[in-house]
Amino acid sequence: MHNKPQLFHPQAEAALANPELRANFRGAMDYLRDKRQTAFADPDEESAIRDRAEAIRQRCLSKLPALLEQLEANCIANGIRVHWAENAERANALFADIIQSHGGTQVVKGKSMVSEEIELNHAMATEGIDCLESDMGEYIVQLGDETPSHIIMPAIHKNKQQVADLFAEHVPGFKHTLDVDTLIRTGRNVLREKFRRADIGVSGVNFAVAETGTLCLVENEGNGRMCTTVPEVHIAITGIEKVVEFLADVPPLFSALTRSATGQSITTYFNMISGPRKHDELDGPREVHLVLLDNGRSQAFVDEEMRKTLQCIRCGACMNHCPVYTRIGGHAYGTVYPGPIGKIISPHLMGLEATRELPTASSLCGACGEVCPVRIPIPELLQRLRREAKQEPRPGVPALRGQNSAKSNTEAFIWRSFGLLTRTPALYRMMSWCATRLRGLIPSKLGPWTRCRTAPRPAANTLRELMAKRNK
Repeated sequence: MHNKPQLFHPQAEAALANPELRANFRGAMDYLRDKRQTAFADPDEESAIRDRAEAIRQRCLSKLPALLEQLEANCIANGIRVHWAENAERANALFADIIQSHGGTQVVKGKSMVSEEIELNHAMATEGIDCLESDMGEYIVQLGDETPSHIIMPAIHKNKQQVADLFAEHVPGFKHTLDVDTLIRTGRNVLREKFRRADIGVSGVNFAVAETGTLCLVENEGNGRMCTTVPEVHIAITGIEKVVEFLADVPPLFSALTRSATGQSITTYFNMISGPRKHDELDGPREVHLVLLDNGRSQAFVDEEMRKTLQCIRCGACMNHCPVYTRIGGHAYGTVYPGPIGKIISPHLMGLEATRELPTASSLCGACGEVCPVRIPIPELLQRLRREAKQEPRPGVPALRGQNSAKSNTEAFIWRSFGLLTRTPALYRMMSWCATRLRGLIPSKLGPWTRCRTAPRPAANTLRELMAKRNK
């Protein structure tokens, strides 16, 4: 199942009409919100953690070009081979070149949303290279030929019955059961053999430390550690915005990430990779590669307001608290990054023309901004994107790819007419006079708007009418 952002409205309608999907999300979102609330039981501590995390991300982004160069230099000094990719096509070409240079055909992947962004699995399949997801949630959605519906828990849209049915269809020898421990054990047994046979290991990166040339990877299942140590070659991929200046910047961001994402004080595994296996070491890859991906991030970076989008540390808290996402799930958005963060980052990755429906898919209730651990002003950025989707580029303001693609000539005419009426006193008075005297022509029902409301009655136009009504 591969949806498209241009079809957001029909996809959302289909999701709303699926009671099983809505029940799955309702239970999962309630659980995640409760976990986060428990992790941030002290409001003062929460505020302090968010302030620190926001300050770190803003400082690092303000120095991004220099930090990327420093990261590259220190990674190379550590023995990591660094590659730059302007877009998804270039990133996939780099992967294919590295894998084929080692005669590889079997790739085992840790969880990486950036690899989903470039559609790595599909691109490698065209080269005859098999990529297996080793994160349990990613493994489940891969079996179902789906995409992740959440950036932290990819298979959150499925219940245990659906997972058991998938295993029964795709895993030889599986005996149908709804026991969760047995289901997890089944997945582990399949993956354990794949780890041993894999030629290449692939992972994402949560934080790339410029000071030391260290790649930090956060996880709970241990599969990330297996992907980065068992195969002879490890390829890490990350967006250019994930670089941080100092190693000391990582613990505050780590605390904000884990508490916001899963309500944990610390994850089960925290991996720090600073190079390939040394001559006197017994395990680890013989080669480590780092692919730094732009893919539209530079567009967000050059705009001071939109740059705040890049502060994101991919915790998913905005999704868990969004009244739209929690009712329709992630697939309705048709993008790799769904929910509130997807609505502000996808226009940079895919262009406003392809994603013009997404900035309007929000109630602007502000819940996403209130829980963001790095204080991204998501509602304000959504409003900015709504304007840019219908406006021509302006002098002094960086243009966005696909800008003005949602412009409506009818809407523009209405606003011009309204502006003319409100700027011209004589026309405004005439409009008011006509509106009050023709109010009887307003239909009693105005379609969907009045299913739970009644049409407003126009206010009295003159003091005489007000006094007459009061004297009755």
